[in-house]
Amino acid sequence: QVQLVESGGGLVQAGGSLRLSCAASGRTFSTYAMAWFRQAPGKERELVAAITSGGHTYADSVKGHFTISRDNAKNTVYLQMNSLKPEDTAVYYCAASSRGWALAREYDYWGQGTQVTVSS
Repeated sequence: QVQLVESGGGLVQAGGSLRLSCAASGRTFSTYAMAWFRQAPGKERELVAAITSGGHTYADSVKGHFTISRDNAKNTVYLQMNSLKPEDTAVYYCAASSRGWALAREYDYWGQGTQVTVSS
């Protein structure tokens, strides 16, 4: 069993930065693929970034201004978000998968979400 707790969301002006953190419980954190998803009102949940043993992957819309990283010693995954845009406004969710990484249904555990609001 893995519990995920996100933090770091908030209100920021366009062009600003935020760093999201996701703290995980459990001893096997390093074996999981970790990802950040987001869901805006009226839209489907989408994969923002994932980090696996094979590397990183990003949604096209965030490439070049979001960075995912993890610290296995701290059981924590991060999402550094720079040059934020109003369209980045959403609830951001941390997720852990012991299977694949590309699809939301492959993720076994989810955090409660943290709101990110970017004002224009």
